[in-house]
Amino acid sequence: MVTTLTVIMICGFLVVLTLLVIRLSASGPNLPETVSLPDGVSARAVTFGDGWIAVVTDGDEILILNSLSGAIEQRLDIQPTGN
Repeated sequence: MVTTLTVIMICGFLVVLTLLVIRLSASGPNLPETVSLPDGVSARAVTFGDGWIAVVTDGDEILILNSLSGAIEQRLDIQPTGN
């Protein structure tokens, strides 16, 4: 009985490991060749969505870019709160 449970646990572990490898080996987001930010702007953080890229800049601004062309679609100002 102990041997059977051990075999079942090993098989379960192999299934979980296989599923993790399959899931994590999926291709990442589609990125444009280049992303041009306005002059004097540096990126602090980047995130990817379906068809868009959001860049948080050092000037407390979020730029929404088209993921295919890299063109700026929207600009949002961040209003920092006093902590």
